[in-house]
Amino acid sequence: MRLNLFQVDAFTSHVFGGNPAAVVPLEAWLPDATLQAIALENNLSETAFFVKELEGWRVRWFTPAQEVDLCGHATLGAAYVLFQHVSPGLERVEFASRSGPLVVTREGDWLVMDFPSRPPRPFSAPPALAEALGASPREVLASRDWVAVFDSEAEVRALRPDMARLAALDVFAVTATAPGTDVDFVSRFFAPRVGVPEDPVTGSAHCSLVPYWAKRLGKARLMARQVSARGGELRCEEKGERVLIAGRAVLYLEGHITV
Repeated sequence: MRLNLFQVDAFTSHVFGGNPAAVVPLEAWLPDATLQAIALENNLSETAFFVKELEGWRVRWFTPAQEVDLCGHATLGAAYVLFQHVSPGLERVEFASRSGPLVVTREGDWLVMDFPSRPPRPFSAPPALAEALGASPREVLASRDWVAVFDSEAEVRALRPDMARLAALDVFAVTATAPGTDVDFVSRFFAPRVGVPEDPVTGSAHCSLVPYWAKRLGKARLMARQVSARGGELRCEEKGERVLIAGRAVLYLEGHITV
């Protein structure tokens, strides 16, 4: 079987920046074991698969280790492939997913994703978190991930986590965040437990970061930067039970795989 494969750099306007995602359009779903094997072979933080349904498309996301319930950059990549290669001229797409309906609209070269809000709650973190991060956050909150809040961007940039210790924590991932120097807030995202030591730019993490920073800063519209080695920028808006997360995307690779 020959399948189309696209590799898209998400949350960036240039190749080699942002977060690379593999995108594989399908005519029909393959066995889960095959999807997982493709994601492992791609060896990127996420591979997105989508299939056309009556009212739109259904999307699924796989890390090299497991399927996940929500992924931002691979959704951005999947929408980019639909807009640019599958259905040129399309301005809006609705994906069915494990996290409910996800709408992506095109606004010039920005793609705006409508995602569920996941406000983090106060959380008493175990001492092992600070030991794994190599630094003590001012506070820790929890949603799907643990959110470690620091006082400055410099502290977040300086983190050198112990990935083995992070992987031993009973949590999907850990997000470190702080006020930004020239944006509203910055972050880094660590998920070694699911095969992603540090993710370059993480849309799903912003489902929790946006409501936290919107409340703390008293503003609904926010600019964010993920300060990984590749880096990426996100335009965000708090909308109550939803968050808007916008980014740009560029195509790095187009080809075929044989399974």
